[in-house]
Amino acid sequence: MPDQADPLIRLNPQDNVAVARRSLDAGERAGAVIAATRIPLGHKIALEAIEAGAPVRKYGQTIGSAIRDIAPGEHVHTDNTAMSELDLRHEFCADAAPTALLPEAERATFQGFLRSDGRVGTRNYVALISSVNCSATVCRAVADHFNRQGGLDGFANVDGVIALTHGGGCAINTDAEGYLFLTRTLAGYAINPNVAGVVMVGLGCETNQIPALLAAHGLVEGETLRTMTIQATGGTRKTIEAAIAAIRAMLPAIDAMRRSTQPAASLMLALECGGSDGYSGISANPALGHAADLLVRHGGTAVLAETPEVYGAEHLLTRRAATPAVAQKLLDRIEWWRGYASSNKAELNNNPSHGNKAGGLTTILEKSLGAVAKSGTTRLEAVYEYAERVTARGFVFMDTPGYDPVAVTGQIAGGCTILAFTTGRGSTTGYKPVPTIKLATNTPMYERMSDDMDLDCGGIVSGAETVEQAGERIFRHLLAVASGQRTLSEQFGYGDSEFVPWQVGAVM
Repeated sequence: MPDQADPLIRLNPQDNVAVARRSLDAGERAGAVIAATRIPLGHKIALEAIEAGAPVRKYGQTIGSAIRDIAPGEHVHTDNTAMSELDLRHEFCADAAPTALLPEAERATFQGFLRSDGRVGTRNYVALISSVNCSATVCRAVADHFNRQGGLDGFANVDGVIALTHGGGCAINTDAEGYLFLTRTLAGYAINPNVAGVVMVGLGCETNQIPALLAAHGLVEGETLRTMTIQATGGTRKTIEAAIAAIRAMLPAIDAMRRSTQPAASLMLALECGGSDGYSGISANPALGHAADLLVRHGGTAVLAETPEVYGAEHLLTRRAATPAVAQKLLDRIEWWRGYASSNKAELNNNPSHGNKAGGLTTILEKSLGAVAKSGTTRLEAVYEYAERVTARGFVFMDTPGYDPVAVTGQIAGGCTILAFTTGRGSTTGYKPVPTIKLATNTPMYERMSDDMDLDCGGIVSGAETVEQAGERIFRHLLAVASGQRTLSEQFGYGDSEFVPWQVGAVM
């Protein structure tokens, strides 16, 4: 990292652009160049002349091509830079060194909830899961009874009752991908280690029949998993009463569960970014990547997702793949996305968003190169499809959309028990039943939104902190939150509206 007095951050000697550490005025000297116009903080400035058609380089990688001649000192952004044709060189497994795990005696621990299957939760929730949109109102009414009307009085060890409702469940082909994704998501939440009890509620006549869902995913009704349908129970009021009674019967046993000392190896961390800016790939994302490396070295699991937001950087992941088959599976998912985007009259460069561009990101290549930094440096052990249960230890990838609620829903369904979410613009969402830690990429936003941001990684930008120092701070905070410390999004009650299963395919 350059000296903090330097107004520019040049990430690689091969780069022909640098990132403004602070806003630069027109005519202001910044190192060897003079700003031709105002350069907002986090945005790029040309360090040398870039001819039309020549690559624009950041991170030592091509992030786009100049669409006209760019003079030294010019603002480099969407008016003079565009997406380049990809010609990525893949060297499967070239950097796939085995992870150096710490000795058992040196590994970190946290205070978690040990479940009967041996997995460990960081929270202790009861979940109401609707099989179909038609039962969503009943699920929300039951959750409201417990969370807002005193239904949890006397059960202080229960974190809450969450209604996991959605807009699907009917008019879909049971042989299609969309049905598989939905049922896999619902089943995944039902067995997530942060969920201690489940009531699944259907209407009765929907396509997504509860008995078929349970059978397909190996779930069996019991004391902590109950099911019912509105039609069979006798209508809305009777179903609400029956679901309340079912949860009341579970609560004493769930409330009796206590935290105990558990290895950090039991943690499964979801890696997510949203509302990214020009600093994301410089500060919070690489700091989170270092924290992910630490967790993996302690025996834990880190799950990267958002396939459209690794597009253009997938060659960095295939180099780290444990086997050629793992690398090829990632490329197969990228190819699926090309076809999926095309069939829906879109393209994978239909990204970054308005906020990303306002924060300094110009192309999906630039965004992806920064996003991949969240994954750290360890070997890529496996690639999973959407909401598939994650069984491998170490760093893994899950195929999801880039849209945050859909991506995180898949990661939680896969088994993630804690989430670290980097943001440069100020995303405020949360994802029950998993605690969400918000990591700010820059100090001005952190200070402006300090009620929502858990940690500030802006010290990396200013030069006051290294990536490694910030990553170690994040890792310690992960253990504290996993042990019960509430995040700011939890304190605000975020997480009741962010359950969004991926709806793919025809709705008839």
